[in-house]
This record gives sequence, C-alpha cells and structure tokens, in this order.
Amino acid sequence: MTAEDGDLMRRLLAMPLDALMAEARDRRDHRHGPLTPRRMTYSRKVFIPLTRLCADVCHYCTFATTPSHLPAPYLTPAEVLEIARAGAAQGCKEALFTLGDAPERRYAQAREWLDAHGFARTIDYVRHCAELVLAETGLLPHVNAGLMDEADYAALKPIAPSCGLMLESASDRLCDKGLPHHGSPDKVPAVRLASLAAAGRARMPVTSGVLVGIGETAEERIEALLALRDLHRAHGHLQEVIVQNFCPKPGTKMAHAPELAESDFLRAVAAARIVLPDEVSLQVPPNLNDERLSELIDCGIDDWGGISPVTMDHVNPEAPWPEVARLAAICAGKGLPLVERLTAYPRFVRDAFGTAEPQGWIAPALAPHVLRLADSEGLARDSAWSPGVAERAPGTAAAPLGAVFAVAGSPALHRILDQAAGGHELAEDEIVALFAAREGQAQAVIEAADALRAEAIGEDVTFVINRNINYTNYCTHSCAFCAFSKSSSKAGFRDAPYNLSFDDVAGQAREAVRRGASEVCLQGGIHPSYTGETYLGILRAVKAACPQLHVHAFSPLEAWQGATTLGMSIHDYLAMLRDEGLGSLPGTAAEILDDEIRAKICPDKLTTQLWLDVVRAAHEVGLKTTATVMYGHCETPTHWARHLLRIRRLQGETGGFTEFVPLPLVHMEAPMYRRGQSRKGPTWREALMMHAVARIALHGAIGSIQASWVKLGIEGAAAALKAGCNDLGGVLMNESISRAAGAAHGQELTVADLVAAAASAGRRLRRRTTLYADLGPAEQWLEPAEA
Repeated sequence: MTAEDGDLMRRLLAMPLDALMAEARDRRDHRHGPLTPRRMTYSRKVFIPLTRLCADVCHYCTFATTPSHLPAPYLTPAEVLEIARAGAAQGCKEALFTLGDAPERRYAQAREWLDAHGFARTIDYVRHCAELVLAETGLLPHVNAGLMDEADYAALKPIAPSCGLMLESASDRLCDKGLPHHGSPDKVPAVRLASLAAAGRARMPVTSGVLVGIGETAEERIEALLALRDLHRAHGHLQEVIVQNFCPKPGTKMAHAPELAESDFLRAVAAARIVLPDEVSLQVPPNLNDERLSELIDCGIDDWGGISPVTMDHVNPEAPWPEVARLAAICAGKGLPLVERLTAYPRFVRDAFGTAEPQGWIAPALAPHVLRLADSEGLARDSAWSPGVAERAPGTAAAPLGAVFAVAGSPALHRILDQAAGGHELAEDEIVALFAAREGQAQAVIEAADALRAEAIGEDVTFVINRNINYTNYCTHSCAFCAFSKSSSKAGFRDAPYNLSFDDVAGQAREAVRRGASEVCLQGGIHPSYTGETYLGILRAVKAACPQLHVHAFSPLEAWQGATTLGMSIHDYLAMLRDEGLGSLPGTAAEILDDEIRAKICPDKLTTQLWLDVVRAAHEVGLKTTATVMYGHCETPTHWARHLLRIRRLQGETGGFTEFVPLPLVHMEAPMYRRGQSRKGPTWREALMMHAVARIALHGAIGSIQASWVKLGIEGAAAALKAGCNDLGGVLMNESISRAAGAAHGQELTVADLVAAAASAGRRLRRRTTLYADLGPAEQWLEPAEA
C-alpha cells in the first residue's frame, strides 16, 4: 500500500460518520460536473439461475446446492427461454445469468450432463443460452459465471454487453480454516483479481463488488475497494461496484453470525464512493436494505442494481424486490429521479453509437441489439413508443410527459432557465443539461418552455393549408436514414422509383389550390439528370398554373445542386429562383449540424458549414427559410445542443428563419436502422424535450416552434403544444417521406382534427400563411361536414 493510500485509509476510518457521508454525497452529486442532473438508476431484469451447482462451498451461501436437491444439473434451453420471454413481456431489458463456479470440477453429474448436451464446460453452455436469449427475446445478457479468463470474456463479447464478478474481499485470511471462504479455491483474492483484470484486457464492461460483514476488518474492506480502484485505473472497465451486506441465512455455517452494525455498513458504503473513481457507479442491493434506503442514498450511492418484475432474487430468496414506484418516490424525495438503465452503463453503450472513435466495449455484432433498447444518453428507452408508430404517444396535453410530476429543480437548472428567459444565448453544456432533465426537473423545463411560448407568441396555435409535392424519389445521395429515395444503393421498401413531369407537378398544384391551399411545398431527391434548369422549370410550371400560390421549395441541398450544375454562385442562383417566384425555402437537409454525425448519416451531403452558407445566402437575397433538426439515430444531446446554437447564431446574423421544426427519425424502414446502426428514433421524453429545449434555447431568436403530427401523431403534437410549441404545420396533402420510412400516421389531416388538437391544449387555432401572416380563425375553413 502506498503512503497516500495509507493516509486515505486512516482518514476514512477516523472521520465521523456524518462527515464521511456528506463527503460521499458531494462526490456523487458533482462527479459528472456541476450542470449534470443527479439521478439514480436501476436495471429491469429477469434472473436466470442456469445452475445452482458450484465448485465452492462458501459458508454463507444458500444458492449453491448439491445434485440430489435439483431435478437436473442445469436449466434446459427451453426453461431459460421461458423465463426470458416472461421478462421481455414485462418490459425487462436485462437477462441476468447467475450460476455457481464451474460445477463440472466438483460434480460428475454436471460433467455428464454437459457431455450429453455437447458442451465441454459450463461457460460454453452459458454462452449458448445467452446467445439464444439475445436472438429470441432481445434481452441483453449480463453473465455472472464466476472465474473466467480473457478468452472466455472475448467469447462472450458478441452476445453479452457486460459481465459480473464480485471480488467480495481482498483478504487471504478469509480463506483460512474456520472462515467463510475456506474450501472455496475460486474465492482466493488474487485469483478473482486476475479474472477481473482479464475482463479489462478483453474490453468487457464489468460489475464487481465487496461483501461486507463476513469477518473482514474495516481496514480489509478499504483494501478491497483500493484493489478495485486500481483495476479500473489499469483498464477502465469497471462500470459499478456493489457494496453488499452479509445477511445470515438458516442452514448455512454462518447462520448465527452477526450482521455488520448499521453504522459500519454505512461507513463502508460512503468510503466506497470516496475511494472509487468518479465514473464508476456505486450500488447497494435494495432488497437487502429495505429499512434504510434513504440513508443509503445519503451515503453517495447512485444505483439500485437489477430489479425484476418476474423472478425472485435466487441468491437472497428471503428478500423480495422493492416496488419500483416506491423506490422512485424515495429517490424523488432526495431530489434524484429514478431512471432505467441497460445492463451496460451509458459510457459503454455509447460506444455502440458509432459516431466517435470505437473503444471496443460493445462488439459490432452486439451493437444493433444494444441500439434498439438505448436512448440518446445510453440509458434505457422509457417506453415502446417510437415516432411514426400507430400507437398513441405516451404524453397528452394534460400530461405531456405521460405523467404529471411535481416540479423539481436545482440552482443550476433555475439559473439556466432564467438566463434563457432573458434572451441570452446558453452554453453548450447548459443546453445538454436541459435535455438531461428527468421527471420533476423535466416538468420544470417543459413548463418554462410553455411560459416562454406564451410570452413570445401568445395563446394562438397556427397552421397552414398546404400540399407536399415530392417530384422524384430518385436520388444519387446515400443518406443512411432515408427510406424515401430510390437508387442503386437502396432497396426501396414501399414505393417504386418515379419522376414527375412538369405538367404533373403543375396539376397537383392546381388541385391543391382547388382544395384551399395557400402553399405548395416542393422537394425531391437529387435526381442524376436534374440541373438548375430543372428546378427553374418546376418553379415556372407551378407559378404559371397557380400565380398566387406560395411556393415553398427546394432544400439547401437542391439549391446548391442547381447552382453547381449551372456554374453559378449560390447567391445568384437563389436570386434567380426568387425572381421566378420562389417564396421561401424549407430548411431541410440540416439533419444534425455537426460533421461528426454527418460523416455517418449523410457523408456525401452538404457539410455543416456549407448548409449554413446556403441558408445564409437565401436570407441575404430576401428568401425566408425554416430550420429543422432530424434526431434520434446515432447522435447525442451534445450534438443537439451544437445544432441549436448554430441555428441561433445564424438567426442572429440574418433574422431569416421563420420557424424551427424538430423532425424525429421514423426508424422502421430507415436503411441505417435495418443495418443495425441506429436507435429507434427518440424516446417520447426526448421528442418532447427537443421541442421544449428548442423553445428555451432559441428564445429571443426564433418565435415559432412547430410540432410534426406526421411524426408524433396528432395526440403527440397536442402534447407538444404544452411544451413550448405554437404551430402544427400543415394539413400536408400527400406527405410521402415519412410514410416511406414506415410512419403509420395518415398523409393528411382535416382542419377539424387540428382544431381539436389545439382545443385539447386549451388553445384556439388560427390559419396562417407560410410567412406567418394571420388569416383568421380556423373555423372559417372547416368543411361543411366538419362545421
């Protein structure tokens, strides 16, 4: 032990418990920076006791038994899948495989069973069953299989995001005769530390921990924590450390051993938070400590581990899991939202996003399975909802988040909201902090956004009667998210390739006018034969057919394509379009304005700077544009913050944006999702928060925030009206891009549908023009059958 560690040990042992707990809490609360919201996490799991046979004979254990007490040495694959499917049906995302250490070393029955089923070792059978569970249910395996070497961990990487191995103790003394680990060769500390180090070399995220109260001294507890700290410093692979209290169990050699005094247990927990690196989470099993959950939070823990709605804790069968709702209430009382995580922690899960240099934590074969269950932070998705699905969004106008939470906050959150309310630009990390808000803090954010909406826009909700005309779905670009375009590199899942003639486009525009439209929105793929003259021809055809119709047309990418093919500057080409009757441009093709993300999702599209330059040029020649963001794929809230700041700063230069339109990914037919390279779009909370945070971050710059009913559903769009939105976009006759991606919502809504959505939020609907001139109450444009 170094002198520095010796000093640390003496300090931890000498400190008054209250002071120790206060220091541990402070470490927990500030370990990710002053702006990162504090939270507690847990994993929703099923417990799969693959075998209760074990080579060891720990004196406190009731999990391990003998073959005569079991119907078979191992669960069958069918039994394993039955448990896993029950868990999946209850919303679990983790399959915890727990078993004894290598029982084939001790029991002939285990060896014979394995041999009869074609397996040489228990770990080989574990891998087989974990692979079945992953493939058949989508649950992510977490493997607690005892001692493994580097090759074993490497073999598990394609199917298990994480593994577990408790160190328990770093004291060799506990292996002496008469002490709890005597006769258990796998509990020799050096052997367990070697296995944990092997996991680090294999780049396997690992859960470890200490078992306290089995006869170790206070000094030995800290020595074990220091050993785990040093392992993490060497390999960076410890995701959490469990401090588990010994509980005597009838029928064991330690049945009458005393439990650790509560003060000593709390001291051990608090010391763990101080000793361990900040990025390593600290967990205490809640079912073993039901009477002191609040005190444990005060010791600096940030995780409750796995909790199952289906299976009991087979290692501690006498201790039922606590109700998640009760845990959440206790955590909320401490100002800590309870958030579901995956079996691997967020910093490892984000390796699956594929947008940064790979760190090797999540194997490529496993990444698609992880992405399907992950949110933008690398935590667990909070519901089955995704943009475009037929099911209603979880939120409503009455409860936008899906539930009404008591508003909660922190000094940092209130400072950020106050600064935004004053019209000041927020910093990137401040915007990220808003996106990270959960439960009561999220409620505070959406209510602040709604208040800013009322201040900036008032109580009216607006809409436009328009038609989308997508004149071609041929495209030479290979955007990874796009299911609309058809080219040699895209299979095309819903529609055949097409290319409308100028007369077809004009005919659709005339029909739109007959149906009361004031706007036609024209966009398409980048057809290989299109030049700048093509776009001029489309525009001229529409204006000749419908001179008074506002033409909202051509993405910045199309405008750039047109200028480039004619050898013109972008300013001159946009001015030409303006002179031919172009009214405004849709601010699409923005996706995420960060080249790290664009390199993955649209590598041959405009760069961030070029998109901004084209839009700036449009504003400079007098053409207004919208601004959009396409989110929910492989990016993180940091990228969202950068996007919003770039939009705000350009608006500060030009004042040319009319509205901001969040466009969540509809994942179902998106090529990158089908290849396993994308999440399933944003979660409902993320979708709602994008609108709310956009209102806050763009306050004083852009007045209108639009909700896309095509992506969110009309009920979801109504909920967004209570989170900072003021506009419902258009009735969108013939919207086809979202439909091609798999969206279940219709191509068209009636004015009455929009009136009802606004009314559900307690607001009135008014019709507007593309450029936000007021055309009066929406009721004037109801169809006779709707009035």
